[in-house]
Amino acid sequence: MHWATPTARLLPRLVTGRTAGPVFLADRRAPSSGRRAPASGDVCPVTGRGRLSYPRAEYLFKTASAELDPHRQGWTLHQLRHSALQHLAQAGRTAPELQAKSRHQHLASLGRYVRLGEETSARITAEADPIQRRRPR
Repeated sequence: MHWATPTARLLPRLVTGRTAGPVFLADRRAPSSGRRAPASGDVCPVTGRGRLSYPRAEYLFKTASAELDPHRQGWTLHQLRHSALQHLAQAGRTAPELQAKSRHQHLASLGRYVRLGEETSARITAEADPIQRRRPR
């Protein structure tokens, strides 16, 4: 997993001296026995709290982002991923780079996330124009 610098700076707050177990923890202790007991790798050995589930992480993110959302509904983690890919594409990243970042199996599946628009098409055409390339800038 690769973290950007601002995110990496927040990690010490999450791990607070822990050296094992999941990074993102649930609010409560995990059950220690029974059907719902998680695998030992999914429980923090220091606090006994279990790994934060995806649905709970999404709920927390939607709640935290609601006041920033113009519709006041909050954003989903999927929308966050979509936005990140779109920004990278607009910054000129190639499709294989986006595929590596997003871990999509097929380039075609990136089309759902990245809609670059007419400006990108015009820029690519101009950059590939052999007459444009010969002109001194």
